[in-house]
Amino acid sequence: MTGWIVLGVFVFILVVLVLYVIAVYNGLVSLKNNIEKAWSNIDVLLKQRFDELPKLIKVCEGYMQHEQKTLEAVIKARSQVSSARGGKQEIQAQNALTETLKSLFMVVERYPDLKADKSFRQLGARISELEDQIADRRELYNDTVNIYNIRIEQFPDVIIARMFNFTGRTLWQIDPSHRQDVKVSFSHM
Repeated sequence: MTGWIVLGVFVFILVVLVLYVIAVYNGLVSLKNNIEKAWSNIDVLLKQRFDELPKLIKVCEGYMQHEQKTLEAVIKARSQVSSARGGKQEIQAQNALTETLKSLFMVVERYPDLKADKSFRQLGARISELEDQIADRRELYNDTVNIYNIRIEQFPDVIIARMFNFTGRTLWQIDPSHRQDVKVSFSHM
């Protein structure tokens, strides 16, 4: 009789342990998939921005003949985005493109005719809207990555995470040089 009780307790503990491992594993899989979904949502907006840039550059070219360097920087950054491979390289390329767009919009301030152009205003508004959406989705992505990274490092989840090779993800970070103050000049060239 005592043997059956011991066996019953052992089976009960084993079943609880297996159910716990399954629950933690499923939770980690869910978080991992949420990261992929968040990245895909960012990617959709990045693709839309990527597709809008040639139109914006075309409108600007006629007005900004003296600002060829700025336009070339945007074109080069766009090219780097299309050739980027992998998470970290793609993040760096996207950050560079964001910075060149900021430069472009700063230069545009010197061209009142361009600012008044209907096509430019529409494209500029569209890209600004996309930039805002990208920033929101980057925040969501980072929140999701942070929750996932915490889970795979916390005990006892860390044991299951290591058993099934769950590895940490990289947060979306900007280049430290992009944190510097922007120099604004109101003098005419």
